[in-house]
Order: sequence, then C-alpha cells, then structure tokens
Amino acid sequence: MSFQELEKRIGHSFTKPDLLRLALTHRSHHFENKATSIGHFERLEFLGDAVLDLVLSEALMIQYPDVDEGTLSKWRASLVNEQSLSEVARTINLGNFVFLGRSETLNRDQAQDRPRMLASVFEAVVAAVYQDAGLDLTRQFIEREFAAQLSRLDKDNEYATDFKTRLQEYAQKRWRLLPDYRLLASQGPEHAKSFTYEVWINEESYGTGEGNSRKAAEQDAARVALAKIGEK
Repeated sequence: MSFQELEKRIGHSFTKPDLLRLALTHRSHHFENKATSIGHFERLEFLGDAVLDLVLSEALMIQYPDVDEGTLSKWRASLVNEQSLSEVARTINLGNFVFLGRSETLNRDQAQDRPRMLASVFEAVVAAVYQDAGLDLTRQFIEREFAAQLSRLDKDNEYATDFKTRLQEYAQKRWRLLPDYRLLASQGPEHAKSFTYEVWINEESYGTGEGNSRKAAEQDAARVALAKIGEK
C-alpha cells in the first residue's frame, strides 16, 4: 500500500515510514500478523491525543484572545471529540489506508464508517507526524485540517447546541466513558438520505435521533439522551 497520497495531504514525507504504518495498523491486523507486524496504533493514539490538545489549545487562545478559559475548554472538547476527529479523518480519506484484519477487511465500508476507529487512527497519525517531523510541522497539519472548525466557533451559541459535547462531558465525568453512537437505519436516495442513530452509555441505551446526515442524527440522539438524564 502506497502512502504517497496521504503524505501529500499531511504535507510531510516520512523519514521513518514504519511510524506511519504503525499509526495505520488496527489491532485486528496486528494480531493476525504477529510474525511481521510491528504493532498497532493504540499507543500512538495516546500521544496524539495530547498533541492535539496542545496545538488546538494554543490555536484557540491565539484566534480568540478575548474568550474566557471556560469557553475555550468547551470549544476544545467539541474539536477533539470522536465525531469531530472522525470527520477530519474522512476528509483525508484516512479509512482507505488503515490496515485491517481479515474479518474487518470483508466489511471495510462498515469499518471505515466507525467514528471511534477513525478518530483513534487520526490521533495516531498526528503522533506519528509529531515523532517524525516535530511540533512545527505537526501544528501546521492540525491547524490546516481544523481551520474551518476553528473559524466558525461562536462563544454565544456553539456549546449550547452541541449536544454531543455536553453528553460526552457528562459521560466522562459520571462513568469515565464515551457515548457510543450506533447506526440503526439509513434510508432514501443518496441526495436525500435520512439516518437514525442510537446512543449507548455504560451498556444502556439513552435514546435515538434522526437527521439528514450522520452528524445531525447523532446530535439529535445526544439531545434526547440529555433530556432523559435530566428527567432522571
């Protein structure tokens, strides 16, 4: 598998290609190929999460010098949540480059649509860039990919309507877990699809939501979940 297309999007040609390969290796592939595999992406994911927090925190402080730290923290959470990271991963077709095990490969389209996996791989790729090229180039890569999201943040409205971020913060504080969004249905023609998602936390369903995009349906499911939590 050639990484040239991905390296072009990142803006860096790796001096240590094994770092990028490691960042793109799913544990299912690693355990099926232990004799030749150099590992899987989960340790790099840990580092990438920290690098993203640093770079985006700095970017927010520079771009929004008059915004208080509480709001900046909420904005950062909305940028580094699972849905946001998976969307960035999709824009660079990251799912096409992931090394999957045989069972996963048979369902590659379904695997590529899993936000949690895409978010994890993106964090691992960030760590690989950081280890191979240093912080400056990694910062350029991250700020380029998050430019649109950074520019549309609104301190008066964004967090109030970002139900997914609010639900994530609650779940992490209450159970130290992330909400799990599961696709229940996808209907209609490509230009007018509707989606239904169900959100689970701690092995319990907290509601379903519908929308004309995956993101909208997940936001609606999070809204329903927050209402249920409020009733409890």
